[in-house]
Amino acid sequence: MVRPTVVVAGAGQAGTQTAASLREFGFDGNIVLVGDEPHLPYQRPPLSKGHITGKAARDTLWLHPATFYDHHEIDRYIPDRVRTIERAAGRVELASGTTLGYDHLVLALGARNRTLPLDGADLDGVVGLRTLAEADDLRERLARARNVVVVGGGFIGLEVAAAAVALGLRTVVIEVADRLMGRVLSPPMADFLLDAHRARGLQVELGTTVERITGTSGRVTAVATADGRKFPADVVLVGIGALPNTELAEAAGLPIANGIVVDQFLRTADPRISAVGDCASCPNPFAGGRRIRLESVHNATAQPRALAARIVGRPEPYHSVPWFWSDQSDMKLQIAGLTTATSEFVFRGDPGSGRFSIFCFDDGRLQSVESLSRPGDHMAARKLLAIEDCLSPEQAADAEFDLRTHLSSLATAAKSH
Repeated sequence: MVRPTVVVAGAGQAGTQTAASLREFGFDGNIVLVGDEPHLPYQRPPLSKGHITGKAARDTLWLHPATFYDHHEIDRYIPDRVRTIERAAGRVELASGTTLGYDHLVLALGARNRTLPLDGADLDGVVGLRTLAEADDLRERLARARNVVVVGGGFIGLEVAAAAVALGLRTVVIEVADRLMGRVLSPPMADFLLDAHRARGLQVELGTTVERITGTSGRVTAVATADGRKFPADVVLVGIGALPNTELAEAAGLPIANGIVVDQFLRTADPRISAVGDCASCPNPFAGGRRIRLESVHNATAQPRALAARIVGRPEPYHSVPWFWSDQSDMKLQIAGLTTATSEFVFRGDPGSGRFSIFCFDDGRLQSVESLSRPGDHMAARKLLAIEDCLSPEQAADAEFDLRTHLSSLATAAKSH
């Protein structure tokens, strides 16, 4: 009997999790993992935190040791990449010229950094951060730098900026929007983080656009803004978001819409091809059923587990509460749910202590919870958001209201029905 073959294109968190989950769920066919970086598959979150400051040892980055792949019979083509997909024949061709047949193909292609379309963006010292090689390069540059400019006040930008401040570097964040992390945070939490970062020595310039980047002898020296100011820079970190890697799927004739279009079972228009992780555009019940693309470790682990379950014959719609985290200086921010469609904000805890949560509602319905150094609130929120009509604004505002007891009562009520 011929063993079925699953080829996984992409050896990041999502691709590696797909391979591991297939074995965990009992898949006994061939698994082939193809990745274009010359390292063992690794975690990306530490790159913008402990790795660039030297606090995290390199060996702690690997998702699994090399023996894991041997033990679980996961074949690796690394470094290599899938160059073309021949859907009718059920095979892929790699950049090396190798041809692999598949019964199922998983696209875990990830995303790439957006770049600045400006004069000077190609100067030495203007960098992005997504890969381990880029993180190694940034760490070396920060060790020699005095002035750092970060373009973009999102997750990566603020994490790198906080790390640079901790290293004693003069650091400026330039953000075009009127608040930090505006696409993912409520206004009150964004305001708190702004004040907290400024109090820790980070200069933040909001509502400001970069006009050009200047340099001498091919090396960056400053960043000029549209309002006529100039900020000295030895290093410029560009953190203005990412674009999904969809070219391979598009060339194969698969639909694209801010990512590779998949259904609630993570299937593309071709039933033998699925997509997971940063490159997948998936309908999300926590976004009102809208198709969205999420870049998070949770999404890169939960989607592959759901996909692996389907491949082994246990299909269920992908329905997992989105959650995120970000370590910035000594602040640990955790987010459960999606904050974009919220209009009422309820505080639990004391912002003055730096340990509090904001429960975000829309029309009386809990949509998300943002927590600073309150992991108990975050864990409760992930469970609450999976239940309809789980909490009222009045209950959230009551400091004496016990969330864990409330969760237990909701679970008991659900069992009785």
